[in-house]
Amino acid sequence: MEQIHALGRRKAAVARVYLAEGKGEVLVNGRPLENYFAEESLRYIVNQPFSVTGTAGQFDVKVTVAGGGTKGQAEAIRLGVARALCEKDKEAYRSALKAAGFLTRDSREVERKKPGQPGARRRFQFSKR
Repeated sequence: MEQIHALGRRKAAVARVYLAEGKGEVLVNGRPLENYFAEESLRYIVNQPFSVTGTAGQFDVKVTVAGGGTKGQAEAIRLGVARALCEKDKEAYRSALKAAGFLTRDSREVERKKPGQPGARRRFQFSKR
């Protein structure tokens, strides 16, 4: 049984995805997907590459994810799963995943806080007198 490894990143989250043929089990940090992501919308994000390619229930996925928040982690897993599926069979899955935008890394990061300001762009309130 061949196992494919792929990496997904989003904001501060990094997901290592291991894809193998199986029954459709998804384990995130050793826990089932339903236990790790309580929100239905986050589970939907993780399963999007399978629904687009029509491969739901055909692959077992083991994920190690660290950093960031829950939404960033879910989107990092989505990118990792999409890359792994693409590596499995380029001709069959790449065009569908590319059209859905799942193979593009979202490079937006949090802008750093500047000195003398309360945030990245926000200024302290100006007082004339």
